[in-house]
Amino acid sequence: MSHLVETMAYAGEVPWHGLGERVSNDLSPVQMMQKSGVDWTVSKQRMYVLDGISVPNKMALLRDGDNKVLDIVGTDWEPVQNEEAFNFFNEYCAAGDMEMHTAGSLQGGKVVWVLAKIKESFDVLPGDQVDNFMLFTNPHMYGKSLNVRMTPIRVVCNNTLQMSLSSSSKNEVTLNHRREFNPEMVKEQLGIAHQKFEQYKEFAQFLSKKKAKTGDVIQFFNTVFPHAGSKGRKVKVYEDLSTNAKQAYDVLETQPGANFAMGSWWNAVNAVTYLTDHKLGRTPETRLQSSWFGYNSGRKLIAVNKAIEYAEAA
Repeated sequence: MSHLVETMAYAGEVPWHGLGERVSNDLSPVQMMQKSGVDWTVSKQRMYVLDGISVPNKMALLRDGDNKVLDIVGTDWEPVQNEEAFNFFNEYCAAGDMEMHTAGSLQGGKVVWVLAKIKESFDVLPGDQVDNFMLFTNPHMYGKSLNVRMTPIRVVCNNTLQMSLSSSSKNEVTLNHRREFNPEMVKEQLGIAHQKFEQYKEFAQFLSKKKAKTGDVIQFFNTVFPHAGSKGRKVKVYEDLSTNAKQAYDVLETQPGANFAMGSWWNAVNAVTYLTDHKLGRTPETRLQSSWFGYNSGRKLIAVNKAIEYAEAA
């Protein structure tokens, strides 16, 4: 694989990014961890300068087995082992509520993730299905927090949708590495996945029924993909849009699934997610990184919230 994706495994159909090794869809979380090549541990080791003096307040975070240095952390930084992340899903999988979907290692082991499919879905419109997933990100990096979130995926185009619609509908939990990982606390904070998914269903169906005016769509794409120098002013014509905003506008009626809600704000939102997931970035690996963990994840949130604003004002 590329320098970004170190190891990866997936169950079922090939993921939208086309990466990984296919495995059975009935694996336990620990079996998925093994198949995805992340069945290793990390440990903190003291650091020394050449004359043997210990470096104060700093420790090397090593991957046990090959002794690869993943990062430099503080003495109070608490690692979360990969097995802890995968065991988080044991209860859900044993109850038949979830199944393992994808897992792997990014950036040479600095980021480990596991994605499980929640056994629930809805149709925005007849035939336009959205499935729900839970994504657990375990970073072995200083300054990066553990993250567990709900991640809907639109089946027709494999767009990974942004479900955090507002601060009052939080669908994710982040924890820093200065305290011990408590899975029960995370589950309590995360709440019931069904309730979050039902709320997203209401917003998605609302957007699918609201028509978008051309001028509003142009300004919408300008907000999501602002042109240098356009901040703080309205853009009224296509020619004034940034390159990425023009690309989003161009796929508005040709993207997979556009036929379900032609001319709606649901299509406008999915033009953004389709572009970020499938078109922007040099490789599928960089698109995966940015779409889940990077800059484009934030773009999706902007797109959802702005689309709702326009739809409510219509």
